[in-house]
Amino acid sequence: MNKHDELLVALRQIIRAIDLHSKRLIKEAGLTAPQLLLLKGMNDLGNASMRQLADHTNMSQATATTIMDRLESRGLVIRVRSESDKRKVHASLTEAGRELLADAPTPLQESFILRFQALEEWEQSLLLSSVQRISSMMNANAIDAAPVLSVRPLTEEKA
Repeated sequence: MNKHDELLVALRQIIRAIDLHSKRLIKEAGLTAPQLLLLKGMNDLGNASMRQLADHTNMSQATATTIMDRLESRGLVIRVRSESDKRKVHASLTEAGRELLADAPTPLQESFILRFQALEEWEQSLLLSSVQRISSMMNANAIDAAPVLSVRPLTEEKA
């Protein structure tokens, strides 16, 4: 097998692993990876503004708001307009949201991050530069992406 074929197989395996984990997350918790990321962000930050939450999860505010609409319609979060500044909206988990989060599988990126951080600094740099080069070779380096391992677009939600 040629090296380029081996690389393409490895890329396909990565995509497949992400897809399988996304399907498991939806089946077990009824959540997409971006929804889980927002729930975890709210848990981490407490009563956070939408701007703080979007920044914390590396999503645009518009994307976070779209995802939040779904979570709110399911009764997992509540949003309240700030009394001091009516332009700000704060979000927090409901009891149902806390329970779902406690039982949800770990996002794929969390186990990846732990394994990546266990590598030597030089190996982290080598992997990063190699994957960035692949991204560039696929004309994908200009695509805006959050650090969420999911094959579905961030705004595509499952009810």
